[in-house]
Amino acid sequence: MTDFLVLAFVFLAAGVVAVPIASRLGLGSVLGYLIAGVAISPILAALQVDVVAIQHFAEFGVVMMLFLVGLELEPKMLWQMRHRLLGLGGLQVGVTTALVMGVAMVFGLSWSVALACGLVLALSSTAIVLQTLNEKGLMKSDGGQASFSVLLFQDIAVIPMLALIPLLALPELADVGGHVVAGHGAESVAEAAHGETHGEDHGGGHGMNINLVENLPAWQAALATIAAIAGVIMGGAYLTTPVFRFVEMANLRELFVATALLFVIGIALLMTLVGLSPALGTFLAGVVLANSEYRHELESDIDPFRGLLLGLFFMTVGAAVNFGLLFGSFGTFLGLTLGLMAIKSAVLFGLARIFKLKGGDKYLFGLGLAQAGEFGFVLLSFTVANNVLPPVVADQLLLVVALSMMLTPLLFIFHEKVILPRMAGETEQEPDEIDETGQIIIAGHGRFGGVVNRMMRAAGYSTTVLDHSSVQLERLRRFGVKVFFGDATRPDLLHAAGLREARLLVVAIDQRDAATELVRHVRHEHPKLGIVARAVDRHHVYELYAAGATHIVRDTFDSAVRAGRSAYEELGMHAFDAEMLAQAFVDDDKATLLTLASVYDPKIPAYENEEYLEKLKEVASQRDDILSGNGKAFHVRTDRGWTPPSREDLDAEQEADKT
Repeated sequence: MTDFLVLAFVFLAAGVVAVPIASRLGLGSVLGYLIAGVAISPILAALQVDVVAIQHFAEFGVVMMLFLVGLELEPKMLWQMRHRLLGLGGLQVGVTTALVMGVAMVFGLSWSVALACGLVLALSSTAIVLQTLNEKGLMKSDGGQASFSVLLFQDIAVIPMLALIPLLALPELADVGGHVVAGHGAESVAEAAHGETHGEDHGGGHGMNINLVENLPAWQAALATIAAIAGVIMGGAYLTTPVFRFVEMANLRELFVATALLFVIGIALLMTLVGLSPALGTFLAGVVLANSEYRHELESDIDPFRGLLLGLFFMTVGAAVNFGLLFGSFGTFLGLTLGLMAIKSAVLFGLARIFKLKGGDKYLFGLGLAQAGEFGFVLLSFTVANNVLPPVVADQLLLVVALSMMLTPLLFIFHEKVILPRMAGETEQEPDEIDETGQIIIAGHGRFGGVVNRMMRAAGYSTTVLDHSSVQLERLRRFGVKVFFGDATRPDLLHAAGLREARLLVVAIDQRDAATELVRHVRHEHPKLGIVARAVDRHHVYELYAAGATHIVRDTFDSAVRAGRSAYEELGMHAFDAEMLAQAFVDDDKATLLTLASVYDPKIPAYENEEYLEKLKEVASQRDDILSGNGKAFHVRTDRGWTPPSREDLDAEQEADKT
């Protein structure tokens, strides 16, 4: 128990200290975990901790992550990704394997060893890439979706790799025990593989390595594999709901969490027993459950475990770096790592061009997948166990894999800090020539601007729509919507769209700063033009007000008010009362915004603006008076607070109004 508590304390303390600092410096959580692992590696070495064994346990975080990713994908969406999944993913694995194999043969390795090296290094890190894409909000971008397609194909490709690698065995390695001691108290790849292969538990116990199809004929193994996959699909579709409804009867939160974990672990175990990737199985189960009524419950239950295990995994990667081997030939290993990342980036950029990824998405795809991945650790153990790679070569590759993973967060930072700012002012597609102008210019045609455009056209007004998303505009044109490609914040495009003759400008873009600058520019150039602007939040309202917008609409405010009004009615309030209460809330909110906007200073944070804070307190103290002083018997003051009036009160009020 003491050993366990000490080890848990060391890992948790390292993560709690390093990750907030790394995030504050803009380095991201993944690099924070890696740095934490490096920092505690001397402590783990002194305690003689088996880092490799912990790493194998923590890799289950990848399995959980792919389950959660699957929950976000409906089967229909996955089918739509098939071309990128097979095209991008297949070409990336095939071309990268061939290039790495060629380079390895140039360095004098035999073709079988070189091929094994190519297979190991062709894979990328699902854990690091997906974690970083989700953190930075890039998962839904074109580059993020392309990256996910490649990562998913790589996870699938591990299965045939595991079948191919034993065929590359070298007879001369069969009599070699393969025990090469790695530093930092961790086992070498050879020792880890030897232990896994023979079912040994390095803690002195007995481990299990059960494969139900290992000794079966090929056709029986294939049938067992198909049956396992079918079982996952059928079980997810038909058994999950009854099981969770049964568990709900206990009304215990912890039991539901246990059931969710049981579900994921059970699928992973089933896949392992038939020789498949547990990550692939759980991903498939997630896709099947994407439309389940328990989807969000599963996400909330699994996500904390996924985060902790991935953090632990990243720390073990940092802790497992053999610094004795690294510093003995630092230049060589750094050169090998950078060379690998250069080869993979070249392949990825080439595929990005073929599959027409543009702008920042191309660089995100090319840089984000340039590392080797966590499955490389598994394959390296497997290659040594099957006498495919010499232990010395495997140890060297292990170091290259770890270094490339540690450098990956820096590539994402480079993409965010250097590439994206440069790409922001560039578009690879020339703006459309605007051959038709309307009375109203709409900047941005997303879910917000599209509604405004339809309303204006339904009322007989002509509109000119500008949007810089070529994908979005292409879809709209298929529906016969007249739109123009271009950045609406550019003054020349605004004038080409007929700004001088327009009666109204609707700013519907969702970039906060860009929208504010656009309003400021147009108000300066055209003081009398009406401007309706979309705001992100309350403080953005103040900024747009100061910039000169005529009308400002928060993009979720009205829908939220409608939801609140519906909630009143659902709680038993009369529809008339609910509407009156909602309207009073809106009126009060507008009055509050106008009051606070007059003292808001965008150059000073709101919590440091003394005048703003004093006005906010004043408004809060007057809110009750504002609501009750609207000329209606809208509320009746009671000791328990504000309550809606009775129908008799409202009827009496209406009679009084008539009088």
